[in-house]
Amino acid sequence: MNTLILTDNQQGQARAYLAKHTLETIAAQHGLSLVTDVNSAELVIIIGDSAPDNVNLHGKKTFAGSAEQAIREADTFISHAKNQASVYQSQYSHHSPDNTVQHNTMNIVAITACPTGVAHTFMAAKALETEAQKRGWQIKVETRGSVGTNNAITSAEIVAADVVIVAADIDVDLTPFSGKRLYRTSTGAALKKTAQELDKALTTAGIYSAKREISVSNNPKPAGTGAYQHLMTGVSYMLPMVVAGGLCIALSFVFGIEAFKESGTLAAALMQIGGGSALSLMVPVLSGYIAYSIAGRTGLAPGLVGGMLAVSTGAGFLGGIISGFLAGYIAMLLTTRLRLPQSMEALKPILIIPLVATLVTGLTMIYVVGNPVASMMEWLTHWLKSMGTTNAVILGAILGGMMCTDMGGPVNKAAYAFGVGLLSAQTYGPMAAIMAAGMVPPLAMWLATVIARNKFDQSEREGGKAALVLGLCFISEGAIPFAAKDPVRVLPSCILGGAVTGALSMYFGVQLMAPHGGLFVLLIPGAITPVMNYLGAIVIGTVLTAGVYGVVKKKAEVEVNG
Repeated sequence: MNTLILTDNQQGQARAYLAKHTLETIAAQHGLSLVTDVNSAELVIIIGDSAPDNVNLHGKKTFAGSAEQAIREADTFISHAKNQASVYQSQYSHHSPDNTVQHNTMNIVAITACPTGVAHTFMAAKALETEAQKRGWQIKVETRGSVGTNNAITSAEIVAADVVIVAADIDVDLTPFSGKRLYRTSTGAALKKTAQELDKALTTAGIYSAKREISVSNNPKPAGTGAYQHLMTGVSYMLPMVVAGGLCIALSFVFGIEAFKESGTLAAALMQIGGGSALSLMVPVLSGYIAYSIAGRTGLAPGLVGGMLAVSTGAGFLGGIISGFLAGYIAMLLTTRLRLPQSMEALKPILIIPLVATLVTGLTMIYVVGNPVASMMEWLTHWLKSMGTTNAVILGAILGGMMCTDMGGPVNKAAYAFGVGLLSAQTYGPMAAIMAAGMVPPLAMWLATVIARNKFDQSEREGGKAALVLGLCFISEGAIPFAAKDPVRVLPSCILGGAVTGALSMYFGVQLMAPHGGLFVLLIPGAITPVMNYLGAIVIGTVLTAGVYGVVKKKAEVEVNG
């Protein structure tokens, strides 16, 4: 059968070439002879949704399908083309269009999850939904955010899915997807390179095995896996403890800075809840869930115990990080390498692994790790509290610049985790600099759309309004749409403004009790001190960033809508 293969005008050159080349390679195996003239073609295969405008296909047997399926399942694609092709009716024909071109759609289910569960989780979900809808695909995205799981995927939807996409920066239980084609990536990649990630999902996804935890294909590990992902999993579970504890401490200060020292008062109760309980659990939870991310449930108990020992030995959050990785890898080693008689296998997860891993982790923390790390933490705390103005300004500038480098990415999260960890040592200055600087990028993008309005199109100005709200909430990701569109100008402007904000915050000696909440933390008296200096640092950094970007942004980049 003489066959002509065409691609529509919507396909990218690389994807169109790959799909067409794949079909041409196996066409002869299906009895198809390739031709280049539409008049001699008995079958026309269209890669895409519609025929090219300059080709008259009226009366030809025609089949249309996605480039992704042509690449992924070429044999099935060709078989469908031969068996399901129908006569093409031109829109100008008076014939009854009973037969239409057949389209193949993909059915996708996805999960998004980021460490804080606030911004990247939902922005990545929206990006995936929007791109899938452009392609005419069915998609359902389950978000695992700070408020829990939303839009949960059902078992029936998993069965019906062609591909599962997991865009997560933290550990996610993948057991329900065993046996499905699965592709793993990060929320940042899903948000910033959505089309490319969907293409990769279709071409590189491999069959996931819950037992082996490996893929049968060359599906690459997503960005952010390994030690970073384990650390961020621990941080994500720790954050609620820190937020609740910090705000309870701040509430106790409403009654006076030293009111909690009087036993039996409400201030004392609030301090006991916040400092004596919530923040005391911060390091054990961090350690426990780092271990959980590495080894699953078998790592949780030794990780929690290791975290408690980090607190009791004075090793602090650094000791908690060490104990978490230590407990996790010991538990994983025992799980994968320890071989026991079949009759004793059932005892491994409930007796042998928790006991051995806890003993090894605990003894290591007490006799090896505890004292040296405690000394390091004591030195770090003393240095931070006693450092001169120059060192404080430099530290604030570094932390502030890091917060604005990648808008919620690894560098941003590293600075944030550093500040959160210091809260357990009653060191509140760096956290203030970090949160102040983190609000600058989205606030500055909004201000830039106001003061340089003629350089932004309508969609960007609307995006600026959304960035304002996100910035007030300390969600740096609100600046991502601007950074993605114009990174060469946006990122240096934001880093400059963030560094200045962080430096000023440390210079003014601002203290912040809570690690999240943005300006809404001001509703809690005593959570931020001194307030006016803190607000001044944010305003200066925001105005500086907006001014610089407003000047360097090119007006020619604005699309003129007629």
